[in-house]
Amino acid sequence: MTQTIFWTTELDTDLLSTPFEVQTNWHVITGAPCSGKSTLIDQLANQGFQTVPETARLYIEREMAKGQTGHPIRSNAAALQSSIKDLQINIEGGLPVNEFLFLDGAVPGSMTWYRVYGLNPNEILLDCFHRRYASVFMLDQLPFQSDNQRVEEMATIADFLDKWHTRDYSALGYSVWRVPLLPPEERLVFILKSISENEHI
Repeated sequence: MTQTIFWTTELDTDLLSTPFEVQTNWHVITGAPCSGKSTLIDQLANQGFQTVPETARLYIEREMAKGQTGHPIRSNAAALQSSIKDLQINIEGGLPVNEFLFLDGAVPGSMTWYRVYGLNPNEILLDCFHRRYASVFMLDQLPFQSDNQRVEEMATIADFLDKWHTRDYSALGYSVWRVPLLPPEERLVFILKSISENEHI
C-alpha cells in the first residue's frame, strides 16, 4: 500500500486573526467518512429542519452526470479539492445567514481534506472567514471492519480527518461539540438539546 503523506502544518497565526465577515445561524455537522453524517442529516430533514447536503458528493454526482467517471474526477487531487471548496463557498453564499439550518460539512473542512492530499491548508484559510457558523458538531467515528488494505488505508485517513477537523475548526475559534456513538435517534436529541441549552455557541 502506498504511504499516504498528510500535511500537518499548523495554520498561519497571522491569517487566523482575520475577522469573520458575517455571523450565521447555521450549524455544521462534520466528521470522518462513515461517521453517520448522512444518516443524521436525513433525520434532521425528516424532522422538518432545513439541511444542506455534502458538497463533495454533490460535486462528484454533477461531474458524473456530465459523463465523467470516478477515476478522472479524483486523478487531480488539488483541482478536485479546489473545485469542491469553490462549490461550497458558492452554496453558502446563496443561503440566508439568519436561517436556522444544518450543513453537512462546511468550508473549513476543505482545509482538512487539503491536508489529506499533501496540500497546504493555509492556501484556502482566508476562505473560512466569509461566514461564522453558530455551532460545529463532530461525530465520533463508527468502527471500521479492517479486512483488507483498502479498508485499513481508509481507517487511517478517517483517524486523521477526525483529529484535524477538530483542530482546524478549533483554531478558527469554534468550540467543537463531540457527538458520541449513540443510536441515530439519540444523536439527534443530543444535538438539538445542545443547541437549545447553549445559545452562545
